[in-house]
Amino acid sequence: MGRARRARRIAATAAYGGGGLAAGIGMVGALGYGLLKVEAQIARKVVGQPFDGAPDDNGTYGAGAGEPVELVVLGDSSAAGMGADHAHQTVGAIIANGVSALTGRPVRLTNTAVIGAESSGLELQLANALDRVPRPAVAVIMVGANDVTHRIDKAIAVRHLETTVRSLRSLGTEVVVGTCPDLGTIEPIPQPLRLIGRRWSRDMAAAQTVAVVEAGGRTVSLGDLLGPEFYERPHEMFSADRFHPSPAGYARAAAALLPSVYAALGVWSGDEVEERQPDTRRGEGVGPVAVAATYAVRDPGTEVSATQIAGQARGPRGRWAKLLRRPRIPLLDRQQANGPAKGTLDGASDGRPRALDGESKTTPRAADAHPAPRHTIETD
Repeated sequence: MGRARRARRIAATAAYGGGGLAAGIGMVGALGYGLLKVEAQIARKVVGQPFDGAPDDNGTYGAGAGEPVELVVLGDSSAAGMGADHAHQTVGAIIANGVSALTGRPVRLTNTAVIGAESSGLELQLANALDRVPRPAVAVIMVGANDVTHRIDKAIAVRHLETTVRSLRSLGTEVVVGTCPDLGTIEPIPQPLRLIGRRWSRDMAAAQTVAVVEAGGRTVSLGDLLGPEFYERPHEMFSADRFHPSPAGYARAAAALLPSVYAALGVWSGDEVEERQPDTRRGEGVGPVAVAATYAVRDPGTEVSATQIAGQARGPRGRWAKLLRRPRIPLLDRQQANGPAKGTLDGASDGRPRALDGESKTTPRAADAHPAPRHTIETD
C-alpha cells in the first residue's frame, strides 16, 4: 500500500473513530517489537542524558505600535525548546521575533508545550493556553515524534491533532503544524530501528497533513530537515543529548515554519487570502491532499494547505491541496542540483500550476471559508 493511501486511511479512521492495530502498528508483529525493544535499549545507552527542562520562552517579543499579536505554541519537547540554552533560541521565540520584525508590532508568545507530550496531550495544552489567551491570532504545533517512539496508534494520535486544529479554527485562529520529524535521521539510533522509525514517522507526517488540511490548517514538513547537517556538523545542529536540536537546529526549524506563519497571518500580501499560485519550476503543484502529503514528507520545508479547483474544494480523491516551497530556493541552483522539479511528472517549467498526480487541472482558487472569520492581523 502506498503512503498516500495509508495517509488517507489513517486520517479517515481518525475522523470517524476507531483505530487499532490495522491503522497504527500493523507493519511489525510481535517478533518485530521484540527486536525494537532491544534496539531501543541500545539507543538509550548511546543517546546522551536528557536535559532537566526547557527555557521558559513565554513573554512579549519585539516592539512597535498596537496590541501584541497573540502567538500560541503547542506540542512536545521540540515545541518547548528542550536543548536550547536561552529563551530566545526556541522555535516559538524565533517565530515571535520574526513576526514582530515584519509587522512592526510586538508579539506575545504563550507556550504550553510539554516535554514528552504525545498528541493526546494537545487538548489540555490548548485549554491551558486559552485560559491565558482567549483568541490567539496564530498557533504553531509541533508534535508526533513521541507518538511514534511510544508506538501510539497513528489514527488515535491524528484524531487528537485534528480535534485541536478544529478547535483553534473555530476561534478564527490560523494554525501551522510542523509535522512529525523523520526519526530515521537520528544517528545514535541503530538499524533496523532507525529504518522502521523512518517509515513510521513519515507515515505519521503524511497522515497528519491530510487531517490538518481537512480541519482547515496548514502543515510544514520538518522531515529530515536536520539530517544532512547531522552528518556534516552533528555537534552544531544537535544538542548535548544527541537527540534534540541545538539552538542552531531550532533556528533551522523556525526558518522552515516562519514563512508559513507569515502567509497564515497575511502579513506579506496584506490581503485576507493569499493568492500566490504554485510555481512548477520549484516543484510546486496542486492535487489531492494525500498526494501532496507524500511529496511534502520527502521535501522538508514544504507547505501543504487547502485550495479549490474550478470552485470545488474536493475531487474524486479527496480535498484539493496546494504544495508550496516557501523557503525560496534559487531556481538555477535547485535545477542544477536536482534536475527536473520534484512534484511534477515531467519537470515542465511553463510557470503554470501543475497537478501533483499528472492530471490536468485549472488554476486553483483560495481555500475554503471557515465558520469564524479568518484572523489576520489587519482585522484586529
